[in-house]
Amino acid sequence: MSRDNILHKVRTALGRSVGQPPPPLPPPRIVVPTISIDAKIASFCQRLDALAGKTHVASSAADACDYVRRIVDGREAVASNALLLHECGVTALPSVRSGITDREELRALCATAAVGITSADYCLADTGTLVMISSREEARLISLLPPIHVAVVSRDRMLSGLDELLSAVPLPADQSSSMVLITGPSRTADIEQILVRGVHGPGEIHVVIV
Repeated sequence: MSRDNILHKVRTALGRSVGQPPPPLPPPRIVVPTISIDAKIASFCQRLDALAGKTHVASSAADACDYVRRIVDGREAVASNALLLHECGVTALPSVRSGITDREELRALCATAAVGITSADYCLADTGTLVMISSREEARLISLLPPIHVAVVSRDRMLSGLDELLSAVPLPADQSSSMVLITGPSRTADIEQILVRGVHGPGEIHVVIV
């Protein structure tokens, strides 16, 4: 069947003629539920824990830093340039490298580091998802290449779900070339339906809520 015949059948099914412009898109259906921050945090922790992620609701910035210190445990770690990590004292921990702006240096460090430490732009409570918008402060490699990912996030970045995210960031492409949604540790069951973690990214993920 020729291309013209295929397009004719499509137009006929849609009740349109040649050259007729498509109708305008319907308005988006975005529903943002009214949920307290505490309820969002509880939902986020429950969802991520169910996916074999680990969560910690910190009582203070010092408590958050102490949790990260126990995870790093003296191993080589690389931290993003997020302001929250500096405010919590994470970037001052021994063996944690931060402030790196050279791409090749960052790539080499992420390839050998045991732990990648970032913040996150948003968290989605209904799925336990981290939203990472690539920027000079948050390089994608840090959350994707090291085998352990630790995200330190502020409680006020907790959203109910994708609808609220699209309300907050309706056009993410205008803000960055990349917006990554991370839901739990990397996993695949492509080979013989056997679940394996850490194939396409970190096999262990911790989220510290400040």
